[in-house]
Amino acid sequence: MKNEKGFTLIEIMIVLFVITILLLISLPNVSSHYKNIEDKGCEGLVKMIQSQVTAYWLDEKAYPETINDLQEKGYLEKDVDYQCPGGDVIIIEEGIVKSKKGS
Repeated sequence: MKNEKGFTLIEIMIVLFVITILLLISLPNVSSHYKNIEDKGCEGLVKMIQSQVTAYWLDEKAYPETINDLQEKGYLEKDVDYQCPGGDVIIIEEGIVKSKKGS
């Protein structure tokens, strides 16, 4: 029985301790960047809708009033709620797409 191979309780506890320390270091870092990730997602959505507004203008020679106009003409999918990850609402004003804090 002296040749049995395996991990001792102390070795397992040390490994769990190291994993815990790594998690404690990495989780606050990820959560602090969450707002930045939301902002980048919103910027990407606004740019995508802006490109569809431009395509609409090229075809119709007029700007859409709302996102619903883009959806009805097939420029955007109909069953999608176009809202930023942080809850900001996407609006179109005179052909310019903007994000606005939701109420």
